[in-house]
Amino acid sequence: MKKIYLVVSALMVLLAVSNKSVMAQGTEGYGSGMRMNLDSSGQKYIRIINWHQVWFRQMDNNPGTLVNGTPTNSQFDVSLRRSRMLIMMQLNPKFLIYTHFGINNQTDLTGGVSGADGKKPQMFIHDAVAEYKVYKNYLFIGGGLHYFNGVSRKASTSTLNFLNLDAPIHNWANIDATDQFGRMMGMYAKGKIGKLDYRLAMNQPFAIPVSTGSALSKFDTTAASKGYTNASYNGMGHPKQAYQGYFMYQFWDQESNVLPYTVGTYVGTKRVFNLGAGFYSQANAMWAPSKNENTGKYDTLKYNQNMWAVDAFLDMPLSKKRGDAVTAYLEYLSLDMGKNYVRNIGVANPANGVLSPASGGTFSGAGNAMSTVGTGKIVYTELGYLLPKFGKLGRFQVYGDYTYAKYDRVKDAVNTYDLGLNYYISGHSAKITLNYRNRPVVDYVDITKTYGDLKAAGSKNEFVMQFVVFL
Repeated sequence: MKKIYLVVSALMVLLAVSNKSVMAQGTEGYGSGMRMNLDSSGQKYIRIINWHQVWFRQMDNNPGTLVNGTPTNSQFDVSLRRSRMLIMMQLNPKFLIYTHFGINNQTDLTGGVSGADGKKPQMFIHDAVAEYKVYKNYLFIGGGLHYFNGVSRKASTSTLNFLNLDAPIHNWANIDATDQFGRMMGMYAKGKIGKLDYRLAMNQPFAIPVSTGSALSKFDTTAASKGYTNASYNGMGHPKQAYQGYFMYQFWDQESNVLPYTVGTYVGTKRVFNLGAGFYSQANAMWAPSKNENTGKYDTLKYNQNMWAVDAFLDMPLSKKRGDAVTAYLEYLSLDMGKNYVRNIGVANPANGVLSPASGGTFSGAGNAMSTVGTGKIVYTELGYLLPKFGKLGRFQVYGDYTYAKYDRVKDAVNTYDLGLNYYISGHSAKITLNYRNRPVVDYVDITKTYGDLKAAGSKNEFVMQFVVFL
């Protein structure tokens, strides 16, 4: 704990002392960023955006966690949560292309190209999109590897302007399973009709071969032989197309939809109130083996993925004189991902092993992994308050978020809490975030039946300092 506090203190002092010169180079004077106009009208241009998000963490690991074979109850680490670049180009007002690439989740132990350590992570494409303006702002058609996602506002959230530390991750229910870090290849339509903003897409999900271990082999019949059916991703044949969409009615200020990324907080610069609803559907996305009681043989059951959500987003200044503002978000999400499906995800997980259940390990797995998505219901909310302006020390914003998840396979609800503070040195272009998280641990009801029911089994703590710069 002392290590992270020393790092935080040193950075806070340094930034407070140097804030005057930094502000002159920050968001206020940044304008449209690294942009080169190719004609006098500015309608033909190239724009480049580059950003890094660095995490300093002190965290309690899940029970039974191993780091290179050594039991490790807690640890301090430094990770590169995101390091990315986006290039946009418009040579004609009707056509737009952009390419987004980078890395995610590099730690000293994990995230490397070989999968065995943290060195030399693989840089890959996040978005590769070509778009055509069909009619005014009513209709745009695009295609490629894209991020115009359905279900909720958070499904297309920007990683540059979170209210809190990071996304809740359940917003990308298929992340790196049938999508590529929240993206799929396909076609989309977007536009604005009055105050209604919409996006619709037909995508081709990525296939998951059984040999990768991501899908449940149809010959793995242990659970089925005991009368349990636990779905996993379908590894048979070519995936069916996925259909998704999201609609939001924008009551006050209108938000841009040039790019797919939705804003987490405007830090008091806009007055926004939106209500939204969305969906995602893919036939035969999941599968599971099941024992036929009449023949004694095993059948392969197939399940559709069907998800829908409703949400509300509020971001508004409270007092022009004080300069304070409030940001709030509320989401209800229904997930049908096949019978008893639950998936653990650990963001930038700094551990690489876990003991067996009999030796003290849990269903949650190693490090900071937790039951993030699954068949069931999720309620998620965020609330932030931008403090009044105070001298020349930048802006401060306090926030909290809460996730309530009730999965069919888990007997109890699982809860995740975050509390934090944003220090905006120069808007979102340069900020520090301090975050405390209490995350759930899920375990087996009976450790001799690892295919059976699950239960809530306590919680663990995490402390993170994030340093962000984007230009």
